[in-house]
Amino acid sequence: MTVPPTEHATAQPGAVPPPGCPAHIGDGPGGATRLYGPAAATDPMGLYEELRAAHGPVAPVLLDGDVRAWLVLGYLENRDVASRPTQFSRDPRVWHGWRSGEIDPATSPLIPMIGWRPDCVCADGEEHQRLRGAVTAGLNQFDHRGVRRHITRFAHQVIDTFCENGEAELVEQFTEAVPMLTLSHLLGMSDEAAPQLVHAARDLFKATETSLASNDFVLKCLEQLVAEKHVRPGHDIASALLAHPAGLTDEEVQHHLRLILLAGYETTANLMSNVLRMVVTDPRFRGSLAGGQMTLPEAVEQVLWDEPPLMVCPGRWANDDTTLGGQQIKAGDMLLLGLAAGNVDQAIRPDAETPVHHNRAHLSFSAGTHECPGQDIGRIIADAGIDILLTRLPDIALAVPEESLSWRSSTWARHLTALPVTFAARPPQADDVPAPLPAPPAQSTGRPAPPPLPVQSTGSGTARGPEPRASWLTRVRRFLFGR
Repeated sequence: MTVPPTEHATAQPGAVPPPGCPAHIGDGPGGATRLYGPAAATDPMGLYEELRAAHGPVAPVLLDGDVRAWLVLGYLENRDVASRPTQFSRDPRVWHGWRSGEIDPATSPLIPMIGWRPDCVCADGEEHQRLRGAVTAGLNQFDHRGVRRHITRFAHQVIDTFCENGEAELVEQFTEAVPMLTLSHLLGMSDEAAPQLVHAARDLFKATETSLASNDFVLKCLEQLVAEKHVRPGHDIASALLAHPAGLTDEEVQHHLRLILLAGYETTANLMSNVLRMVVTDPRFRGSLAGGQMTLPEAVEQVLWDEPPLMVCPGRWANDDTTLGGQQIKAGDMLLLGLAAGNVDQAIRPDAETPVHHNRAHLSFSAGTHECPGQDIGRIIADAGIDILLTRLPDIALAVPEESLSWRSSTWARHLTALPVTFAARPPQADDVPAPLPAPPAQSTGRPAPPPLPVQSTGSGTARGPEPRASWLTRVRRFLFGR
């Protein structure tokens, strides 16, 4: 990729960035701006606007290790890139950086995010349709009302772990816990494996020195899950992928489970945190909810416009030379979808204060043929979980000054680190024995039935089945607190 010449910039000729501005701090080789480091972590939205002012809707940027890319900032340009798969491929092997030695695949923390994998995200055309069809079928097997009932039970059980205290830290104790419980159930994971697996999955987004090790851990856990589902399939996504007529290999199933875990957990946990932060810090937002001017699903859409849970989406690669947003894009160049920047583009949203909660045209789940297939489940988790929390604890209030809230940011996402709240203490009320999700319709998979559960000797000449599982409330406490 060649750095665009200065005549493409839209800033005033001779203008000098003021001292301390993010674009000035982030200047890297060739005049490109770093999307990592202190400037990007402190105020990513401010950085996007500096880039837009300097370069227009498409800007040259640098990823970790000063890897070159284009950040697409304009709303229309984002949709253009996402809707033209023949021009902008999702297969990272198109990237010229592999051949030029710009990146070391063995050590770069970018590999978990931009490396090639045998999943639908890294495929185009018929191969993409084959793989995505299996993923969509795996997600659509669940009745949404049944999933919502299950999320409701999870939310009640999680709230029961702190409702008597009169205080809680909602990020760790609620917005990360409810998606963790839900997704681990849908994927077919065991309660014991889920917390470590999800923790490692979150680490991938940080692009740190531990990202590669975390990626290896996730893949190893999912490899074991696939092996287990060969023996004992169930009503879960892993089993559905294995049984799908598309004939996915074990490696393809493993990587699609990784994809669903990464995309589903990360985005849903962030979305819930962002909505609840608005509830406890913005009286107008809370008043609109309480007064009926805005429903909870509409509140979720408003936050998806204003604070998308994934701010930058990797990536697209140009198949041929082209022009985009006034910039000359060369074949093999890497492009990043700036979802957060596109959502506030004045070309489609002249007044950011005007409510858009009735509108789903945001970029928060990307667009085009690769638009997130699991977005409806993410919305259900957020809607149902937050609804239960606000119903159970309608008087929640922020326990610290708003200005003391902090975030951790990476190139890809921005996370609220903690949301401490207080409320009137209340007794637990969750039913400890949840009903199972509706069973899937009977169908022939062409595989033998799973073997019966092993009979265990009691030492007295008789036999009994496996020990009963711990209660759901006990298992939730173990999930959250490791005890």
